[in-house]
Amino acid sequence: MRHGKEKFDEKKFVKVGRDYLYNYAENNVEPLSPGRRAFLKGVLIGVGVVTVASALPILSVLNPQEVQLKNFPWIIIVDSNGTPIKASSVPINDPTIMLFQYPMLGDITFLLNMGDENNNPVSIPPTKVLIPQNGATYDFPGGVGPFKSIVAYSAICQHLGCAPPEIHFYPPKYFSPGGNVPNYLPSEAYQAALSAGAKSVIHCDCHGSTYDPWHGAGVLTGPTVRPLPYVQLYWDSNTDYIYAVSMNTKAPPIIDHPSDLEGAAYLDSYNKQTECGKLLLNKGEKPSDCYTQLQSDGNTFSGGS
Repeated sequence: MRHGKEKFDEKKFVKVGRDYLYNYAENNVEPLSPGRRAFLKGVLIGVGVVTVASALPILSVLNPQEVQLKNFPWIIIVDSNGTPIKASSVPINDPTIMLFQYPMLGDITFLLNMGDENNNPVSIPPTKVLIPQNGATYDFPGGVGPFKSIVAYSAICQHLGCAPPEIHFYPPKYFSPGGNVPNYLPSEAYQAALSAGAKSVIHCDCHGSTYDPWHGAGVLTGPTVRPLPYVQLYWDSNTDYIYAVSMNTKAPPIIDHPSDLEGAAYLDSYNKQTECGKLLLNKGEKPSDCYTQLQSDGNTFSGGS
């Protein structure tokens, strides 16, 4: 931690919000790497509209001792009211940036329901994903849900750690070359996606990295040399609930993580006693722990047609 800290200006934080907290952290905690900035953003998204009381404790985890999970937790995805999300309620080709955190606090993840140009759900099959960095491959298990169309990928770019809205999903309706930042899609990325048989992409405006959500978020264009990590989902057909249950340890970990089992802090709902082992909720039941909240980070296309 730095010395000679300035006083946290509560009124300014309420007025300016996220950017003030970033700058305050830069000046009083430590210089924020892209990965740390993405982590801080993830925490802010996770708590929604941050109160002043909750802002200062967040700063204490910017320079933390890493914590470690023994196993990947079994975490149900819920809405802002704590009600489990149903697979049938996840919009197809939603341009809104919908994020949940897994497996650690700040590990923001896209939840996508993939579809064609007519917004019909499309099954995402298992595939092997190439790691351009070393030429190795790993298995991606495909989508889940009634149409096997729902997937989840890290929302932190594997190049230098940029986070939404700089990195976001381009559904078929907006999948075309050109456009304006933050929705600019280079022709190179568009052509690479077409060649791969992808009808939509995840693209990062920071430096141009593009990922293929149809094939395990593999790399379509650099400068990244690492695919986006995927979160393994489980769909309970009896309740229609969706759970985040694991990640692939053979895939590159989330950027700035030595392992996906290590991070700055546990999820707020993580139960250290049970370690959030496998547990299926009954229909209509709300979880008291071991959950992650799905949050909106806006729609960059909202001004378009």
